[in-house]
Amino acid sequence: MEPVTPTLRPIATQPAATAPLVIGVTSHRNVAAGEIESIRRRVRHFLGQLQHEFPHSPLTVISSLAEGGDQWVAQEGLALGAHVIAPLPFARELYARDFEDAATRETFDTLCAQAQVIELPLLPGHSVDAIHRDGIERNRQYAQAGMFVARHCHLLLAIWDGKDSDKLGGTAQIVDYYLTGTLPSAFERRQRAQRWLGGGGDERLLCHLVCSRDEQDGAPPAPLRAGQVIWRTSDETSEPDAPMPAAFRRVFAHANEFNLDRVKYDIEITAFHAEIDEQHGATACGPAAGLFAAADWLAMHFQRRVLLGLRIIYTAAALMGIAFTAYDNLPRSDNMLYVFLLLFAVGVVTSLIAKRRAWHRKYLDYRALAEGLRVQCYWRRAGISLTTDPEFAHDSLMQKQDIELGWVRNVMRSAGLGGSAYPARPDGAEVRGVIEDWIGDETHGELGYYRRRTEQRERTHHINEMIGVICLLAAIFISVIMAVLLHELSADTKNDLIVIMAVFSIFAAVREAYSFRKADRELIRQYRFMSRVFGDARKALDRTDDVEEQRGILRDLGEAALAEHVEWAVMHRERPLEAGKM
Repeated sequence: MEPVTPTLRPIATQPAATAPLVIGVTSHRNVAAGEIESIRRRVRHFLGQLQHEFPHSPLTVISSLAEGGDQWVAQEGLALGAHVIAPLPFARELYARDFEDAATRETFDTLCAQAQVIELPLLPGHSVDAIHRDGIERNRQYAQAGMFVARHCHLLLAIWDGKDSDKLGGTAQIVDYYLTGTLPSAFERRQRAQRWLGGGGDERLLCHLVCSRDEQDGAPPAPLRAGQVIWRTSDETSEPDAPMPAAFRRVFAHANEFNLDRVKYDIEITAFHAEIDEQHGATACGPAAGLFAAADWLAMHFQRRVLLGLRIIYTAAALMGIAFTAYDNLPRSDNMLYVFLLLFAVGVVTSLIAKRRAWHRKYLDYRALAEGLRVQCYWRRAGISLTTDPEFAHDSLMQKQDIELGWVRNVMRSAGLGGSAYPARPDGAEVRGVIEDWIGDETHGELGYYRRRTEQRERTHHINEMIGVICLLAAIFISVIMAVLLHELSADTKNDLIVIMAVFSIFAAVREAYSFRKADRELIRQYRFMSRVFGDARKALDRTDDVEEQRGILRDLGEAALAEHVEWAVMHRERPLEAGKM
């Protein structure tokens, strides 16, 4: 069964256009008393280290504020200035009755006053009377809260003895769910196939802080020892107290870079965001509007950088070929060798700058984020849910790509945590608004965009093809002239004609290489395909007034758009901005 959308009580949150580093926590309640202070020190050091390494990614802690580690991590996070989100398994007043110790309950109330509290709704078929008593309904509510933490965090901190357990909603089950996607047995069974299907790219990182429990046989199993920190993924387990895996460090570093770029170009992004709001209204993207505007502007910015780099490199390459031909065939042209070397240096320096500043990677990553957030925003507006949260377009984005793209999924995973700007199930008018804003027609929306881009690309490609043909024919014509007049032309004339022929040939070859690098033919096919997809979706949507059927069409459309963008990203990743591969 799926829970309905949670009720949010938003308070002060992180800046809307900032991608936070979200740390989830799951913990035993009965940690051995003698280990509490050492565990808190380890937590303090762990959070402080994350702040130090990724200073532009504000920390967000997701904790259900249960007795024990949940409260300790929240307290340590607040002490460092972190934002705390508290998903409670049910209403706060009812949940507070779990705290029999007065001091623990006072801590809970204090933390709630400083946190963004999310009261998760009762699952279908549950009643308030049922969750007052111990039993399956109450345990399922606790499991729901643990799963909410696991779904929304970027890194899960588990204060755990390392023992497997069948306890519903217990720390061991939440760890298993986080790493494998396997739902607890009391939840919808059809989703449990995720473990066996293999998620591929969407690796999850667990920080296991080993503890003992205050009970008989509460020590962790050998070779684990209390106080150790172990990094775990679904496939690998690190040595005790090893550093964070390098691949995940890069994931968090990329998100940190995104935030740094957002701050660097804040004035331009703010103006762009205002323009989007003016064109589409304040409801264009809900709580993720700032992130979408930042990702979209930055993607266009680095696209321009990549195109500039390409033009410099390929122009330098063409001039290098001409300079060397002149040096080899024309008298008194020794200086052309220096021109050749200078142009070579220009191409190499441009390539090195582009690589050092990651223009190509940032362009692709930020475009992937923008397109993912675009779908996520419209799904959220239309009340479409893939899992138990309407914003989870990341479930469809780049699941088969490399681990470093995990930062894009992480940003999408937490983009909807700032508040619930739209009702869970909007009416037909709101769904219709999504259709008009997203799909549009021949003049606006995605349909208008793909129509214009197809026409532009086809026109540009046709011009480039004609230039290439003209250059090739000119080179052939010159070669024919030379063949016919071979014995009548002077040596200097022949050399001049050879240089002219080479200029045309080099220009045609470089133009073809530039067109290939930009993937002009592939992009035209993609634009045509997407134009058909959105056109067919619009026709299907116009044929029905059933809101649920429209939601189903919009969901399929979003998945198709994300899948096509993955193909686009893969295609461009294989064609990096490198002078040596020209």
